[in-house]
Amino acid sequence: MTTKAVLWDLGNVLLDWSPAYLYSKLFATDAECSHFLENVCTMDWHAAHDRGVPMAENRIALIEAHPHLEDAIRAWETGFEQMLRGAVDGTPQVMDALAAQGVPQYALTNLPAEWVEPVKQLYPQMAHMRDVIVSAHEGVIKPDPEIFRITQARLPFAPADILFFDDRQANVDAARAHGFDAELFTGKAALHSALDRRGLLVSA
Repeated sequence: MTTKAVLWDLGNVLLDWSPAYLYSKLFATDAECSHFLENVCTMDWHAAHDRGVPMAENRIALIEAHPHLEDAIRAWETGFEQMLRGAVDGTPQVMDALAAQGVPQYALTNLPAEWVEPVKQLYPQMAHMRDVIVSAHEGVIKPDPEIFRITQARLPFAPADILFFDDRQANVDAARAHGFDAELFTGKAALHSALDRRGLLVSA
């Protein structure tokens, strides 16, 4: 097997992202923050954004149910940059090194449409991506097999020749089931090891 390209997940692989980074500033206590994220703006609720439901539409019922939390609910969209703490340690340098070697790079991300352009502006390494498959644009999210079929059709390499990094095991398993060479992203050391095993040596 020869690795011909690298396919990246973005959240917590390139982007250090957590809603708690924002909401810990908006609520007085950790308990209030946790309650909000576990019971109001939950990840299940957010998954609709990743599937392409506009944030302005998706928050209507939530605001009706929790009118006293309207500002916090709206902050899910307006405070996106405060959910970020820069890039994940080591990933930008690896992307730069792969680009310098001429290794094609792509992204496959569960991401709301509203966040696509901000991510491109905030993370210079997005310029290395020859294509970005965004769940909100496709109407389907990882680990649904359909998004891997879409990705296969978009990329000019066989799945077995594409090394995919994702921070969620379910997504890695789904990618492997579709024939991709996939690795669970756990940090800089494992990233380097995975690339090294495939002959993609980086000095970053």
